[in-house]
Amino acid sequence: MAKPVVLIAEELSPATLDALGPDFEVRNCNGADRSELLVALSKGVDAVLIRSATKMDAEAISAAKGLKVIARAGVGLDNVEIPAATAAGVMVVNAPTSNIVSAAELAIGLLLASARYISPAHAALKGGKWARSKYTGAELFEKTLGVVGFGRIGQLVAHRMQAFGMDVVAYDPYLQPAKAAQLNVKLVELDELLKVSDFITIHLPKTKETANLIGTDALKKVKPTVRIINAARGGVLDESALYEALKNGKVAGAGLDVFATEPCTDSPLFTLDNVVATPHLGASTDEAQERAGIAVAISVRKALSGELVPDAVNVKGGVIDEAVRPALPLVEKLAQVATALASDVIVSLDVEVRGEISALDVSVLSTSALKGGLIAMGCEDVTYVNAPNLAAERSVTSAVMTDPESPDHRNLVSVRAACADGSQVFVSGTLMGIKQTQKIVAIDKLDLDLKPTNNLLFLRYTDIPGVVGVVGNALGKLKINIADMQVGRTQEGGQALMALTVDSVIPKEVIEIIAKETGSSLVRFVNLVSE
Repeated sequence: MAKPVVLIAEELSPATLDALGPDFEVRNCNGADRSELLVALSKGVDAVLIRSATKMDAEAISAAKGLKVIARAGVGLDNVEIPAATAAGVMVVNAPTSNIVSAAELAIGLLLASARYISPAHAALKGGKWARSKYTGAELFEKTLGVVGFGRIGQLVAHRMQAFGMDVVAYDPYLQPAKAAQLNVKLVELDELLKVSDFITIHLPKTKETANLIGTDALKKVKPTVRIINAARGGVLDESALYEALKNGKVAGAGLDVFATEPCTDSPLFTLDNVVATPHLGASTDEAQERAGIAVAISVRKALSGELVPDAVNVKGGVIDEAVRPALPLVEKLAQVATALASDVIVSLDVEVRGEISALDVSVLSTSALKGGLIAMGCEDVTYVNAPNLAAERSVTSAVMTDPESPDHRNLVSVRAACADGSQVFVSGTLMGIKQTQKIVAIDKLDLDLKPTNNLLFLRYTDIPGVVGVVGNALGKLKINIADMQVGRTQEGGQALMALTVDSVIPKEVIEIIAKETGSSLVRFVNLVSE
């Protein structure tokens, strides 16, 4: 079989290739060259690895037939059109923690450089000037640092600057005050932060809400001695307003690593001695690049092997516990069987989880059920990414219920398919032994012990003699081998369910013959799809 193709569109660390391993065909292109990128994508790739220079928008995603994963070796996803990827069923992953230390350290470096005029003093000395008196700076000790955005990077900066003897206040509308208090940081409103801070460092993503958040009005509220650092995202800090404030003495200094438009090599801010600037170097350390490359390489491997990825930004469910993961393919198969046995249009595919894993976060199993059900309905290219949207388009819902009690099995998962005509199909399964062998253990409360292999045949009929012989004879004539057969019944002479695993596909005309000769109310062949 051909190896999955991974396109590396930008330079990544050698450790990235090592983490990918030998199971992939690796191609390279210059993702910053649009035409070269589109040509490379059109040749068929399973995954593309990028950094910040490659734009994976709707056009690029559409060009990449068969694309399953976009992996951004870094944190920001400004260059990935996530809605287009989601609509196409393409998983988007990044490395959200890879560069947080590097970004925090650069912000601190800019803060120190701004406080002590390191950049202009360095330039003056190299130019032959000994300008000690011109570059008198400010200490950090016993000053107030305002952190705008108190996520992981903001918290790292706060912790490190407390070692300098700084008091720290923070603004973050999504953070609980108790969390800030644990870190000895006072959570305040933005206006208060602007008024009390001697230094301000920004650690917010750029969104509609945060665009130009620190602008003309905000800069009217700060101390004239304040120094402002932005090593997060360009556009959160209004560069025109900052220039005017610096020029007019309303702000003492600034340290900038990011800009509203990049690359930025010509800004009025660069003419000011009280501005220190770097060309978006927040993630530019060997350590951060290596961590990012390894992280996304591992994510690509998982995604292309059918696993869900904890760092997938467009998949519902979040981090999946190791104990829950084996249940994902089982629930998918249970949903395929339930959908195939349904008597009418499916309106819901609910999951019931019993036993030990019920104490864990099993919410992702609803997506697994939807994916299996949609495949059984004939939908193509269904993934964990687009399954919820595809199901919503068909008005199919899914919920997960849990119960710690499981009398007969260590863990039991069931899928209940509810139909538009009011009928239901209930399929239960479990994972047995050290090898976590998948088993279907009940259908509509009729006990079975059946491996969910590729080819399954189900019959509902009245329990009378001769049915097994009819089925065996019909399949034997076509030399279709029966690997396993299970029969469950409500009572002698009552309703019965026969389930068979066979070695090959059963033709439609044979199924019709079996239905007629057995008088079965339902005969369904199910070709399970495992992805």
